Amino acid sequence: MSRKPGRMYRQIRGQAYTRREYMGGVPAPRINTFDLGTINGDFPVVLNLRIKEPCQVRHSALEAARIAANRALSKGTTSASFHLKIRIFPHIVLREHKMATGAGADRVSGGMRGAFGKAVGTAARVQSGDTIMTIRVTPQAFNAAKEAMWKASMKLPSPCYMEIEKGAELLT
Repeated sequence: MSRKPGRMYRQIRGQAYTRREYMGGVPAPRINTFDLGTINGDFPVVLNLRIKEPCQVRHSALEAARIAANRALSKGTTSASFHLKIRIFPHIVLREHKMATGAGADRVSGGMRGAFGKAVGTAARVQSGDTIMTIRVTPQAFNAAKEAMWKASMKLPSPCYMEIEKGAELLT
């Protein structure tokens, strides 16, 4: 199965469709781990990755951002000195009306008859200013967390910015 490019699902169009019990064959979200590192640790510095523009973030983009951030944090510090949390969940079901193309397709394809579409994936709808990811760290691991946020933001479909929610006075 060839996947369509992410730009096709980036814009928020139409009504949110989340009722999986009424449609069969919705693929499971690729992201399944939302907490990484030491979950119950005491971390004085809290960083948030926030989105600038409203968009839809596909489940594969969320997983790619999580992997990139975790890899940067694991290389830069130990797992005992951070807690990474993904703050959004892909509830929206994405549908695609597959059209037959090529020679002889006019006999096979039904055009736009019954064009509701099949479920091809899931996405999370986010508005500007929504928090995508939170990283809690020790002051020694701040630079690694900053690098992790930058690498994760490269995997997301909209520009992002990093915000220090707590502990900015400890970093000077």
